[in-house]
Amino acid sequence: MLSRQFLIFQLGDERYGVNTGCVREIIEYGAVTTIPLLPPALRGVINLRDAAVPVMDLGVRFHDQVTETSRRSCIVVLETRVHGSPQLFGIVVDAVCEVLEIAADDIEPAPRFGASIRTDYIAGMTRHEAGFVILLDMERVLGEDDHALLAAASAA
Repeated sequence: MLSRQFLIFQLGDERYGVNTGCVREIIEYGAVTTIPLLPPALRGVINLRDAAVPVMDLGVRFHDQVTETSRRSCIVVLETRVHGSPQLFGIVVDAVCEVLEIAADDIEPAPRFGASIRTDYIAGMTRHEAGFVILLDMERVLGEDDHALLAAASAA
């Protein structure tokens, strides 16, 4: 039976997962340098080994609500491919929970809510403990415009 590993994290009252293959590292939430005129979902950039890495707030992206940081907050640094090139970016999360190995048979498709609600960024869902974990396809969470903004923020 095929299975994949997912990093599970908390964002508000929900648990999300990303494939560990795109996770580069997890760092303590620290100084994020804001850049003027970025969209609200982009908090700014962090200095990661002398590279500017843009940081996205999924709370704003998903719920139009800024993620409040606490001592458990952290930045998960991810890598996706944009036109064949790697793109590093961070996401602010309330807390990292665990790494789960999930069998392919235990992943349910994203629910259908109708044409007006986007679910294309959901790779699937799985049951865990008392609820569901929403498994994200990070390349689809970010649209073409987002990739261009991340590249511009990295270069700033």
